[in-house]
Amino acid sequence: MSAHRFAASLAIALISTFAFSTGSAFAQTTVTSERPASFTLDNGLQVVVIPDHRTPVVTQMIWYKVGSADETPGKSGLAHFLEHLMFKGTAKHPAGEFSQTVLRIGGNENAFTSLDYTGYYQRVPREQLARMMEFEADRMTGLILKDENVLPERDVVLEEFNMRVANNPDARLTEQIMAALYLNHPYGRPVIGWRQEIEKLDREDALAFYKRFYAPNNAILVIAGDVDAKEVRPMVEKAYGGIPAQPSIAAHRIRPQEPVPAAPRAVTLSDPRVEQTSLRRYYLVPSSVTAAAGEGPALDVLAQLMGGGSNSYLYRALVVDRPLAISAGAGYQGTSLDPSQFSISVSPKPGVEFLQIEQVIDGVIADVIQNPVRAEDLERVKTQLIAEAIYAQDNQATLARWYGGALTTGLSIDDIRSWPDRIRAVTSEQIRDAAQKWLDKKRSVTGYLIKDTTAKREEKRS
Repeated sequence: MSAHRFAASLAIALISTFAFSTGSAFAQTTVTSERPASFTLDNGLQVVVIPDHRTPVVTQMIWYKVGSADETPGKSGLAHFLEHLMFKGTAKHPAGEFSQTVLRIGGNENAFTSLDYTGYYQRVPREQLARMMEFEADRMTGLILKDENVLPERDVVLEEFNMRVANNPDARLTEQIMAALYLNHPYGRPVIGWRQEIEKLDREDALAFYKRFYAPNNAILVIAGDVDAKEVRPMVEKAYGGIPAQPSIAAHRIRPQEPVPAAPRAVTLSDPRVEQTSLRRYYLVPSSVTAAAGEGPALDVLAQLMGGGSNSYLYRALVVDRPLAISAGAGYQGTSLDPSQFSISVSPKPGVEFLQIEQVIDGVIADVIQNPVRAEDLERVKTQLIAEAIYAQDNQATLARWYGGALTTGLSIDDIRSWPDRIRAVTSEQIRDAAQKWLDKKRSVTGYLIKDTTAKREEKRS
């Protein structure tokens, strides 16, 4: 498997698990000691420069404001398919040259597709930055696609679907929960797509999508590393400044929105390959962009309180106090353009009924709503969240990813830098209000993953 195919596979795997990771491991924001510089070229390309002078290394990360939620209905998986095809070369740089150059100079690269964005990055020695810019700018508009490389790549994507989804009951449950959670919004479509639609994607689909969305005025360039804005700006102007804007791209993405949830939903996935049963509950909640003031941070803290580690309420109630489960966690996916998910995930012990687990979950939520959070618990989880953000500054690519993910989903640099302050300001009352308003069962889908024993019974009969 080539590097970019592995990268795309890894990205899909991350997206599949992202919404129910415990705590805020991908905490959407952090603060750097030096404020990033930001400027916009005449063609609309927004540029963010994040200084990090500890090592002579730089990360170039280009983010396009287009993801699977922006696909034409009936062509699911197109954003991710195009991500694969972006490595097929241009007239100036044939297929493989870009990746081989990154490898030869000792760098690494990656690509990822999400619901709201698609991104590509290279991490290289700082003296190679201008060269990376030239490569990346060239494929912003110069991609050449031929059936002889498009159709085999579609087979690669289908094999990825088999590996990551079709043969993975856990990922398939996530797919089914998301489809049930979103009745009208395109977030209900899987990032990798529905198989029967992936099979029909072709060169014309990919090129039309590329020409529609890949343009400087629909992109954010994040440069993180041993550089400063003064030296980066001329390089950016030279590499990207001559690319024309795409005037047909709307300033704001408008998508079908969800109706007010009216009833709880449930899905059960039965598969003979299941070794560990699990229960997941997703609630439809506002994202950091769509939330009222203070609600996003309150949901972050609520997720950490309920499911962030061995001291969390769910873990203690289900794993420590009563031996009902082997693991329990919660998460809030705040980095999203439109309403997002608050998730709870539990792995029951053998013989434990799902009803027992759900009663404990409901009890924990009711307790948060009825009783003020203890001051020591509140202080502990705030400290954990802020510490995660501080420690993650050691990773240059993580910094670039946080800024890119936040900016492409409607947040600002100020939003990013002030996130720890907003976490510190969360009150017990805000947590109670968030739980009462958003952790309403009518807003939820509960998914059950169980082992299908039918096949074994049929084998015995025969």
